[in-house]
Amino acid sequence: MKNSQVNTKISMMMDFYSAAAAAHAFDGEAPDERIVWFDLSFRKDPRLGGFCVTAGLEQAAQALEELSFDEEELSYLSEQGCPAAFTDYLRNMRFSCDIWAVPEGTPVFPNEPVVKVRGPAIQTLLIETLLMQTMNYQSLIATKASRIVRAAQGRRVVEFGARRAHGASAAVCGARAAYIGGCAGTTCVEAAMTLSIPRYGSMTHNFVEMFDSEYEAFKAYAKAFPDQCVLLIDTFGALRSGLPNAIRVFDEVLAPMGKRPVGVRIDSGDLAYLSKRVRRTLNEAGYPDCDVIASNALDEHIIAEMIRNGARVDTFMVGEKLITGGDVSYFPGVYKLVARETDGKAEPVLQLSENVSKIVTPAPKLLWRLYDMETGKAVADLLTTEDEDVSQEKEYKLFDPDYTWKKKTVTNFVARQLLTPVFEDGECVYRFPSLDEIRSYCAQQTDALWEEVLRFEYPHNYYVDLSQKLWDIKNGLIEKLRSDAAAE
Repeated sequence: MKNSQVNTKISMMMDFYSAAAAAHAFDGEAPDERIVWFDLSFRKDPRLGGFCVTAGLEQAAQALEELSFDEEELSYLSEQGCPAAFTDYLRNMRFSCDIWAVPEGTPVFPNEPVVKVRGPAIQTLLIETLLMQTMNYQSLIATKASRIVRAAQGRRVVEFGARRAHGASAAVCGARAAYIGGCAGTTCVEAAMTLSIPRYGSMTHNFVEMFDSEYEAFKAYAKAFPDQCVLLIDTFGALRSGLPNAIRVFDEVLAPMGKRPVGVRIDSGDLAYLSKRVRRTLNEAGYPDCDVIASNALDEHIIAEMIRNGARVDTFMVGEKLITGGDVSYFPGVYKLVARETDGKAEPVLQLSENVSKIVTPAPKLLWRLYDMETGKAVADLLTTEDEDVSQEKEYKLFDPDYTWKKKTVTNFVARQLLTPVFEDGECVYRFPSLDEIRSYCAQQTDALWEEVLRFEYPHNYYVDLSQKLWDIKNGLIEKLRSDAAAE
């Protein structure tokens, strides 16, 4: 597997309850060899819209390939009360789980298995936090980026948040996820260099203020970066000072060199109004190819409103409200046990929570996406048991798993399995595509969703249905658990 240069040695990155549960999964001195199944999925959050974009799988896989415990880590676990049999197990542990996952960049919907894990109970418990942390953060940023890029309606969006990221790793991984979600590039030099993401940037207010005049600052910058000249024009007033000085430098410095300016950036004020005035003045000055760039705490809602107001912005640079998730401070991912194996047979298990939204679908599953063969659009997603093959069906009757009287028979469709093998017996078997390939795949898959599903507010309810067999398993377990509880 190629190395994307993101630090992934995080074997101890776990909540202690994971270590405690794994440590006590011993019968005397022998480890508990039970095989169990887990699903990593996410719960609905209206602030994320109707779907999310998966990201982070490559970094999670790298971390799992390097999963090992050194003596310092083992000593610490011993000091925390973990038995010697457990630390001995970790010292010699060979990761041996089977893992399937939805490819990065795939739009997925609530309660679908994004990652499916099968393996020894101890190992599946140890990797919970690692998987969730890696997948949750990058999926959050990729989802937010997708929303911002769609709001920009074809205009360029650049990730601009390294200074506001929650640490160096978040800055790099966030830039990666933002690129998957559709951003054109990043201003983070580390991410651009190590991940080969297109690098963007401009000058700062501090740079301008270091000179005796704005004109001198612009002149110095243009001479230093004649092929990448982007001038920040709002330090002392965008229209009154910055724009006239920028045009003067374009005429006096760049033009004699045979160079054209890349852009001017506005970072304050009424961006929609200013962009229209700046665009008109640049055109009149002979620079219609000079981009108008906007920044200043932007998100999808502000960008959409700017465009509705006729903003003439070519590039949006989006910082803190992208790299931190903005109004969504966390990704609602969960990692839940769905089956235990007995004599090689998977027995479904289910948590009968007081909160209905926390009841996951039990059993090892397949995730199918049904596409209309005429339009190419996604019709619905379908969860089935592992022994059901929908790909050969000519027609299929779907029903709402909550309101079962709502039914629809689909024909002229193709069913594609979304979960793909990543690890087999602890060995990585997946060929990770390049970042550009993931980004293109994300755009294609998002384009396969109907416009009604893509709405930011009140998106159309995209159906995630269960096969009759899987529905029977789930509801049979619910009835059994309710009956058992009433009998106690």
